[in-house]
Amino acid sequence: MTAPNPGSTAVLLVNLGTPEAPTPAAVRRYLAEFLADRRVIDLPRWFWLPILYGVILNVRPRRSAHAYASIWSERGSPLRVYSESLADRLDARVRAASADRARVVLAMRYGKPAIAQVVAALHAQGVRRLMVLPVYPQYSASSTGTVFDAVTSALQRLRWPPELRFIGDYHDDGGHIAALAASVRAFWQAHGRAPKLLLSFHGIPQRYGRAGDPYGDQCLATAQRLRETLGLSGDAFDVSFQSRVGREAWLQPYTEDVLRELPGRGVRHLQVLCPGFAVDCLETLEEIAMRGREVFLAAGGERFDYIPALNDGAAQVDALFDLVCRHAAGWSEFAAAPSAPATPAA
Repeated sequence: MTAPNPGSTAVLLVNLGTPEAPTPAAVRRYLAEFLADRRVIDLPRWFWLPILYGVILNVRPRRSAHAYASIWSERGSPLRVYSESLADRLDARVRAASADRARVVLAMRYGKPAIAQVVAALHAQGVRRLMVLPVYPQYSASSTGTVFDAVTSALQRLRWPPELRFIGDYHDDGGHIAALAASVRAFWQAHGRAPKLLLSFHGIPQRYGRAGDPYGDQCLATAQRLRETLGLSGDAFDVSFQSRVGREAWLQPYTEDVLRELPGRGVRHLQVLCPGFAVDCLETLEEIAMRGREVFLAAGGERFDYIPALNDGAAQVDALFDLVCRHAAGWSEFAAAPSAPATPAA
């Protein structure tokens, strides 16, 4: 087998994706792809698809388009803007460390740029080593698992697929926890510290966990490590799960219920962080920073602060760069790559 040529290694940074515009038509196209994924909704197709195409895609796109419009910027969807910037900044680090023998490219699991098209383009460019980094800190079959499905499906179409390495999760990675802790401390320094910090993670149905999905346990592990790093007592710290849909039981407690209950427990000032999201998006900006704030204040709360995601900040770039270098062990392109400077954990 011929040795890889300079520039023939790529890191595929993958995020969820976003509609191309905050319009019902664009949202419908996006939701049709997302909600038809068997990993996301694992109900029998004969049962689920008539509901999806007969009900949900005729009702939800208009409501969701309004939500997207409330966070859309002149540059576009926050998830795409931050993901592109994060990929560009990580690419600069990887190129510098590998003397341009490796690079970072962005793909989205749903929408554009699609994984299949990006993988095909990399293959055409001669990429012989591929590392896949889904920016989901905690593994779930409905997020990271479906990225694996899409990547391997794309590779199956190639006569000579590249060597593949896949980063399954980084929920307890020291650099990632340190970056989260540093972001919280920086927010406290700039805005003051609330008596309660709530960590809100995206939810999944409880039965996914019973089937073997480690997501819930990994969320709790992230929360515990962050609590220890920040030195928070139990009274100053809570964990909840957001974005529930449908009637079946999801991971609990539900964020909306917690926001409604906290004022009655004497919490008047609350700060919320969403550690399951690498970059800010609909679920953090509209669901938490906007609607979550309304719920908390309507229930008697007096001040609500949303702590932004790590986004394209230097701490996240450093943590992901270090993660990539460790997972690239044995690849000559990264042999001389220095470890990212450690962010103080305490």
